[in-house]
Amino acid sequence: MQIELTAFYTRLGSIAVILALGFILGKLKLISSKTNKELTNLLLVVFMPASLFVAFPSSYDEASANLFFSGLAGGALVMVLLIILAKIIFNKKWFKGELGFESQFALIFNNATFLGYPIVASTFGSSGILAYCGFIISFNIALFSYGIWLFERKITPKLFTSIIFNPNIIAVILGMIVFLVGIKLPDFLTDSVRYIGGATTPLSIICIGYMLSQAKLLTVFKKWRLSLTAIIQLTLGPLVTFGALRLLNFPIEVVQVCTLIQALPTATSLGLFAVKYGGNATESSELVTISTLFSIVTMPLMVFLLLGQ
Repeated sequence: MQIELTAFYTRLGSIAVILALGFILGKLKLISSKTNKELTNLLLVVFMPASLFVAFPSSYDEASANLFFSGLAGGALVMVLLIILAKIIFNKKWFKGELGFESQFALIFNNATFLGYPIVASTFGSSGILAYCGFIISFNIALFSYGIWLFERKITPKLFTSIIFNPNIIAVILGMIVFLVGIKLPDFLTDSVRYIGGATTPLSIICIGYMLSQAKLLTVFKKWRLSLTAIIQLTLGPLVTFGALRLLNFPIEVVQVCTLIQALPTATSLGLFAVKYGGNATESSELVTISTLFSIVTMPLMVFLLLGQ
């Protein structure tokens, strides 16, 4: 099963409208930096976990379980491959330490949370979300372990606690348990969680639009290393993912979801991690911006070449 391109571009257009809204709200100062930070925290702690929890079917079936675990395995494989590629490409000889770790982070980790969920949900529906739930466990484990290590260069207890207590991982595991065991939750509870999770898509895209509104675009485009990193991330990531998963005969839903996710811009958490763990905060944020802008062109192209009918 391949993506129907007309429908995909229509959904992409809807996301662009909401993105523009966030951009305009930021320029008009109707959203402040404090508001955006609070919304981001709510998305990561409340809205996104709720949407992942209710992604599983209400009753157990083997096909859905296989899709989830295939997404988990596919995500783990993709993370390992991208970690290896990042170390080879963004080495000291090529980048001479300048933006080296930030560039590695950018290739490995993209916007699978804020932008990935709404695009996967709108493009593939329930089958895509099941594969995505598996993938997001592997992604978050790698993000909050290797992603932090890239900046701190040491193993600390925080690496383990950040994984164990990550709300998104907890939500997926709880949802998986309810699904596998066949627990029937009250309708009012399931509906409440589903309504909360429904806010994930518009709020996450508005937050990204706000971040773009704060970027100094003329400064960003003058830095060739940022552009080179973004182009490598947006093209090599989906190509390697598609080739590896197809070669190993993963379910087509997993191939599609993982490839589409790797075509997304680099993770907004790059800037947050750089601030928190001592990286180059300014250029990390600029790299997120330029990757997001370039993805407007590269993502439809990658989808057309790899997943289109």
